[in-house]
Amino acid sequence: MSPVIESDEHKALRAAVAALGKRYGRAYLTALAAEGGHPDELWAEAGKLGYLGVNLPEEHGGGGGGIAELSIVLEELGAAGCPLLMMVVSPAICGTVIARFGTESQKQAWLSGLADGSRTMAFGITEPDAGSNSHRITTTARRDPDSGDWLLTGRKVFVSGVDIADATLIVGRTADARTGSLKPCLFIVPRDAPGFQRRAIDMELSAAEKQFELVLDDVRLPADALVGDEDAGLLQLFAGLNPERIMTAAFAIGMGRFALARAVEYARERTVWKAPIGAHQAIAHPLAQAHIDLELARLMMQKAAALYDAGDDIGAGEAANMAKYAAGEACVKAVDQAVHTLGGNGLTREFGLASLITAARVSRIAPVSREMILNYISHQTLGLPKSY
Repeated sequence: MSPVIESDEHKALRAAVAALGKRYGRAYLTALAAEGGHPDELWAEAGKLGYLGVNLPEEHGGGGGGIAELSIVLEELGAAGCPLLMMVVSPAICGTVIARFGTESQKQAWLSGLADGSRTMAFGITEPDAGSNSHRITTTARRDPDSGDWLLTGRKVFVSGVDIADATLIVGRTADARTGSLKPCLFIVPRDAPGFQRRAIDMELSAAEKQFELVLDDVRLPADALVGDEDAGLLQLFAGLNPERIMTAAFAIGMGRFALARAVEYARERTVWKAPIGAHQAIAHPLAQAHIDLELARLMMQKAAALYDAGDDIGAGEAANMAKYAAGEACVKAVDQAVHTLGGNGLTREFGLASLITAARVSRIAPVSREMILNYISHQTLGLPKSY
């Protein structure tokens, strides 16, 4: 499924990661999820081979590439059945934000570890009463006038991997000294910080990475826990959110490719009458459509990654949203058609597709719903008035 416009370097990266993923596969990940474990071996090997930090600066232990390269890594691991969800969070969001806006000491402290996989960082933005409306975020940060420390108070939900992450990049808000209005800021909160509490959310979703609700009760942080400029606000936030959307698209495309490959293999071999079921157009055409949709989604993902890596944040924002939308839709349809192709076998553990029914829905919902993406395109691209 390699696109014809891909460079030789990208083709080689894709092939190498595919080989790594094949050695682990879907059974590895589902077994870990059932046992409550984490894909530590795969994560460590991907880090050692340079795949986790392929987008981070070379001077800090990374590969010097961009989101285009990192999305290839995640897509190919997904196509092998063993995607690493924390790649979306740790090197893509947190690594990108720190590399672009962090202080030199923050870069020294975090980037090499994020690149080789020895350190991980979670990302906390969603709140119980805010949802998709980031302007309603109530987690606030205030200065201690005596020490200069920051004090964070608030709640976050649906934060992935907090139990294994060394720290969480928390989106809080500080008061503008001139206007009194609140503006978004980013803070690195260590996992063991006093007042930083977590509770696992009981999910139907079967995944190695667990979801958590966080409570920050006057969490005291040093002044240098702030990432970037206190006044930069949304610029720094969206520097992380655009890669998140691109990487979510990669996650979804990889998942869809895995499901489609299983269905195609089954349709070639399963014979009920005279010919394999894949000879019947009722089976073949929906699978062909799923392949087309996944390829189209990947092209938009590549466009978004290219725009982001070129420094076009505005263009990347539009493309990243469209890529995430297209990939989510293509993934859900591919998984649904794969299960339908296998019939009863599609619901057995042997074929590894049933658990993807729930997982595929995540690509439509997170990190932003398809409805909010349609809202964005409606008023940002088409110039239609807002309804909210």
